[in-house]
Amino acid sequence: MLEVIDREPSGDSHKTPLVFVHGAWHGAWCWDEHFLDFFAAKGHRSLAVSLRGHGETPAVRPMQFCSIADFVDDVASVADSLPARPVMVGHSMGGFVVQKYLESHEAPAAVLLASVPPSGITRFLLRRFKLHPWSTARHLAITKSLGSLAGTPELARESFFSDFTPRTDVVRYAARLGEEYLGKIEVDMLWLNLPKPELITTPVLVLGAEHDILFTPQEVRATARAYHTEAEFFPKMGHNMMLEPGWATVAERIHAWLETRCPTTLPQ
Repeated sequence: MLEVIDREPSGDSHKTPLVFVHGAWHGAWCWDEHFLDFFAAKGHRSLAVSLRGHGETPAVRPMQFCSIADFVDDVASVADSLPARPVMVGHSMGGFVVQKYLESHEAPAAVLLASVPPSGITRFLLRRFKLHPWSTARHLAITKSLGSLAGTPELARESFFSDFTPRTDVVRYAARLGEEYLGKIEVDMLWLNLPKPELITTPVLVLGAEHDILFTPQEVRATARAYHTEAEFFPKMGHNMMLEPGWATVAERIHAWLETRCPTTLPQ
């Protein structure tokens, strides 16, 4: 029942496949705008999954009762269907899911874009309350939702996009954003099921955005330190690095890194 957008490489390529995991409010569509075709053109089979309750994937039960472990199962079902272990690419909440996936699954490499840090979302939620105290409290108390991040194009820009993204694009993307409800997923990311970097041996590339208001440079650097690497930041870019006008720079950096980490091809 999972929505999976699958882009095959042109020609006879045997490079390692890539699986892309979206963040909260998003779906597989956010990778289909640019990244899937870009990496398919580079020779990688590229797949984007919509986690349950997101995009075109239905929720098998109320989302308040879904967990991060359920999302990991979604990602694993896609990875297990492939002829070789894929590189995992996660954005925001999807980066958190990728970290949890790597605790118990092998992958040749992983990429985290503007990811939830291993310390979780506590600081993020505190910043949201400080920025929008009344609307955030109202959504949580009445609708049990986190709608204050994505309810309008203006809020979507504030949360996800830099000033360099054209308004027409922000409006178009905002119309595709879904809803997130307060539940077990948030509890997992607050304290109950935080990542355990000490269990992960996969090489990880950690990327951040200069104008990301959801996760601070300090949090991105802390993520990188947890995986024994250095964070890299992209200027003039907001949280949604795969949709911003500078997306190609991000994609090129990922591709260059993968060429050093995954130089071998699949068996023919």
